[in-house]
Amino acid sequence: MSKNKNDGMSVGMKRQSNWWVHIILLIGCFICVFPLLRILTVAFKPGDAIFSTSFQFWPDNPTWDNFYRVLFETDFFVWLFNSVVITCLTAFIGVSLAATAAYALSRYKFPMRNSILIFLMATQMIPGVMLLLPLYFMVKKFELFDSYAGVIVVYSMTTLPFCVWLLKGYFDTIPRSLEEAAQVDGLTEVGSFWKIVLPLSTPSLAIAFLFAVTQAWNEYIVARVILQNSKLFTWPLGIVELQGSFDTKWGMFAAASTLVTIPVTAVFLYSSKWLLSGLTLGGVKG
Repeated sequence: MSKNKNDGMSVGMKRQSNWWVHIILLIGCFICVFPLLRILTVAFKPGDAIFSTSFQFWPDNPTWDNFYRVLFETDFFVWLFNSVVITCLTAFIGVSLAATAAYALSRYKFPMRNSILIFLMATQMIPGVMLLLPLYFMVKKFELFDSYAGVIVVYSMTTLPFCVWLLKGYFDTIPRSLEEAAQVDGLTEVGSFWKIVLPLSTPSLAIAFLFAVTQAWNEYIVARVILQNSKLFTWPLGIVELQGSFDTKWGMFAAASTLVTIPVTAVFLYSSKWLLSGLTLGGVKG
């Protein structure tokens, strides 16, 4: 009886401690979500209520006018199209190059291998602003200024180091015996990489893809330097156009900021499905 009583008391104490954990997590979630709620509130406010001093989570007279003006009175769809093209190509090129480089660094022993890994790690310690000048000269030298290609090349370069380290660490956990068995069955080394290693690396590929997408989707400074033609502006450059010298259209600004979260959220939800399913897979099936 005493043993059962002690077990019941321990379970009750654990549940009580879990309540505190849940409360702390809820507070943390509220702190993170609160700025987003405020942006959404401003997006639905009518023009004459933007500068109201009242603290409301939701306006008294919500309106879709700011969203309508963003969609039909600006080049929002042009900005969105440019961002989608640049982001998709950056993610595809960056993850593809990172996967092949990480596989070579994981499977082969060659001179300067460790030095390359250290160099890739060291590049992550350099602030991105310090790279603007050399990147600008590089883009001008190869005549990629004011073009999709210039932005995509720069974005792919900046995402490579992290993605290579991430994928290399995951490739190290995949047994080499799986590739050797596939090669005995007739697959080439490239075939074993494509059909064995990459499918087993779904979690790390999903994380690398999400990292490349978020980096390219939200980046502003590099795009500001390289892109000058307004028809090539990405959404961060585009919504800055809503800010004038004497007036800022905060309602439209908030509406545009709300709309651009939809594509990247959809990509995250779709990729998280692959991430969660990949985490349940093992390298060797029993």
